[in-house]
Amino acid sequence: MPLLQGPEGVRRAAEALAAGELVALPTETVYGLGARADDDAAVARIFAAKGRPADHPLIVHVASLAAAEGFAAALPAAARRIMSACWPGPVTVIVPRREGVAAAAAGGQDSIGLRMPSHPLALALLREAAARGVPGVAAPSANRFGRVSPTQAAHVQQEFGPALWVLDGGPCEVGIESAIVDCTREPPAGPALLRPGQIGRERLEAVLGQPLAEPDAASPRASGTLESHYAPEAALRLLAPADWRAAVEQASPLAGVAVYARRAPPAGWWHRPMAPDADAAAHELFAVLRELDAAGAQAIWVESPPADPAWDGVRDRLRRAAA
Repeated sequence: MPLLQGPEGVRRAAEALAAGELVALPTETVYGLGARADDDAAVARIFAAKGRPADHPLIVHVASLAAAEGFAAALPAAARRIMSACWPGPVTVIVPRREGVAAAAAGGQDSIGLRMPSHPLALALLREAAARGVPGVAAPSANRFGRVSPTQAAHVQQEFGPALWVLDGGPCEVGIESAIVDCTREPPAGPALLRPGQIGRERLEAVLGQPLAEPDAASPRASGTLESHYAPEAALRLLAPADWRAAVEQASPLAGVAVYARRAPPAGWWHRPMAPDADAAAHELFAVLRELDAAGAQAIWVESPPADPAWDGVRDRLRRAAA
C-alpha cells in the first residue's frame, strides 16, 4: 500500500482503524503500530505482527482527557498533574484500568498506560478516529519486538513491507519513546519512573511536587522496560568513556566495527559521530543504529553518554540495546 499523507491520509487511516485494521502512525517520539484499543481482536493483530508477548502491555493513545477517563477506573492526582502539565507530549501515565475495557491492550493487567501525543498528524488521526467511534489507539513502536524503533515512515516499511497502511508524518522530532510514570501506587508510596524519556526526572518531580520512586517488584509491566530491547542487528557494545578510549587506542581498526561516539577515535576507525547534546542524540539514535545496520556493521562500539540526567533516556535505550 502507498504511504498515506495529509488530510486524505488521515481520513483513510481513521477508517482503517475503525474497521479493526492496523495502521502505523507518526508521533513525536517514534512511529507506532496502531489498532483500536477497545477491540481485543484488533489489538491481537498488533501482537501477532510484532511477535510481541501478549502479556507485555501497550500504550493507549488518546485525543482528550475525556477519552483517557474512558479507559481509567480512576485518574490519581499524580496522573492529573502530569496530564495537565505535559500533555500533549512524550509522557505516559500508568493508571488503574476501567473494568471490562482494553484488557488485551493492557496485557491482562488491571492498570493501563495512557498518552496524548503532540504530533499534529497523530492528534488529527486520533480525533478523526474518535469521530468514527474509536476511543483510543493502542500503539507500540512499529517494529518487530525487541528491535530498533522506527523514526521515519521508511523504517516502518522496512519492518513490515508494503501491506501495512503507514501515515507519513516525516521524521519524529523526539526520537525515543515516552517517559512512563506509574501513578497507581497508593500513599505513602509515591509515583515511580518506569522508563526515562525526553521529559526528565527533574521536570516530572517539579510537576508532581515530590520525588519519583524507583520501580520495584510491585510495579506494573510497562512497554519498553525489558532488559533487552531496542537492539540493532549488529552487536552493540556500550563502553564507559575510559574503556571506550582504551579499546580504540589499544587495537587496530577492526573490519565491520563501527564506533558511535561524541569523540573521534584514532584514524582508520569507522566513526559515526554522536550528537553533542542529549536532545539531538535522542532524535538521531534509532536512525543511526538502522543506518549502521544497513551499511553492514557487524558490531557497534558506543561511548556511553554523559552521566547528566538530560541523557537518561538515551543512556537507557543504549543499555537495553546492548543487553
